[in-house]
Amino acid sequence: MSKAERKVAGARTRARELMVQALYQKQIAGHTTAELLAQYHEDTAYARVDQAFFDEIFPAICRSQAELETKIDDLIDRPLEQLDPIELSILLIGVHELEARIDIPYRVVINESVNLARRFGATDGHKYINACLDLAAQSLREVEVQANAGG
Repeated sequence: MSKAERKVAGARTRARELMVQALYQKQIAGHTTAELLAQYHEDTAYARVDQAFFDEIFPAICRSQAELETKIDDLIDRPLEQLDPIELSILLIGVHELEARIDIPYRVVINESVNLARRFGATDGHKYINACLDLAAQSLREVEVQANAGG
């Protein structure tokens, strides 16, 4: 990976971190997408993220949150309401990326999500995120998963 590619990857990782915070805040405080976008655009951390990625993905997740939650509900072993808000935020990002961002390899989506869970989630939450997104990838990225398994 070139230095430029690492810089982009780091900015994307930081964008995902900011999204976890924004989605958490949306769940806990009930802010609107527009309010959160305005707030995070003013945040000093926003200057260091992949802004185009954040500005595309965060509103898209908010618009399709009900559909994403239905997909997540099929992946998990407990009622959706029992998911930790951080885990739900990470799963929303991961499932959205698996479904809508075919340009991002599924293994990258899972790895980024696991790292987010390690950073923000409960002690062993990353294992749960890994299992759920691995299952999601098998249905949402079936061809890609099979191609990687075969080679």
